[in-house]
Amino acid sequence: MKIATFNINNINRRLPNLLAWMRAAKPDVVALQELKASDGEFPAEAIEKAGYGAVWRGQKTWNGVAILARNAEPVLTRDRLPGRPDDHEARYIEAAVRGIIVTSIYLPNGNPQPGPKFDYKLDWFARLRRHAKTFLKQDLPVVLAGDYNVAPTEIDIYPTHSWDKDALVQPESRAAFASLVEQGWCDAIRALHGEERIYTFWDYKRNRWPRDAGLRLDHLLLSPALVPRLARAGVDKTVRGEEGASDHAPAWMVLK
Repeated sequence: MKIATFNINNINRRLPNLLAWMRAAKPDVVALQELKASDGEFPAEAIEKAGYGAVWRGQKTWNGVAILARNAEPVLTRDRLPGRPDDHEARYIEAAVRGIIVTSIYLPNGNPQPGPKFDYKLDWFARLRRHAKTFLKQDLPVVLAGDYNVAPTEIDIYPTHSWDKDALVQPESRAAFASLVEQGWCDAIRALHGEERIYTFWDYKRNRWPRDAGLRLDHLLLSPALVPRLARAGVDKTVRGEEGASDHAPAWMVLK
C-alpha cells in the first residue's frame, strides 16, 4: 500500500501535473494540501476519471485539503481539527482507506514571527498533538500525512542562515514537531534514510530548485501499529522540476 502526501499549491492550476504523477507513481492514497479552491471548484470529475475516489474540504484562495484513494472511496471521519470551533480554516481532513486512517494536514506557516500567526501555528500544533494522542490510546493504524511547515532539524534544510528568522525553523516549531513524534509516532522517511539530506520543498525564489536549496516540510508519521509494515519511503523529487510544478514534491511510503 503506497501512501503519499503532496502540497499541490493550487489543484486546478496544477491538475495536469498531479494526474501525470499519479499515472506514473500509482499511489494508493494521496493526501493533498493547499488546494486553493472552494468545495465546488474541486476537480472531482477529473480525479474520478483517473481512478480515484476523493473526500475534500476546500477554501477559496487559500488552504484546502483532500484525500484520494485509488479504486476506492475514502470514508470521511473528520473534516476539521477538534479543539477550536471558531477556527474555520480548511487545514485538516481524515478518512479511512482500506483499514487505515489517513490524514491530510496543512499546518499553519506561522510567518511573520513572533506574532499572532506564529501563536496560531503553535496552538494548532498543540491541538494536533491532543488529537493524535487519542489515536495512540486506541492503538489504531494511522498515518499522519501532510505539510507540517516545519523543517524538524538542521539536516532537513540546506546549509544556510537565510531562513534563521523564519517560522519553519524556529526552536518552538521544532520542539512542537518533536513533541508530536515523541508520543510514539514514526517519521517514515527519517526512519529509513537516517541522516541523509532529503528535501520536499524548494522555494520559487533565489534559484533554489536548481541549487537544490530545499527543506523537508512534508512528513508521513506512522502509528506504532503500522511501523512493522514500513517497507520503503522517499520523495519523487523530479516532479518539482517539471513545467508548471508545485514548489513541493510528493513524499511517499510503502506499507507491506
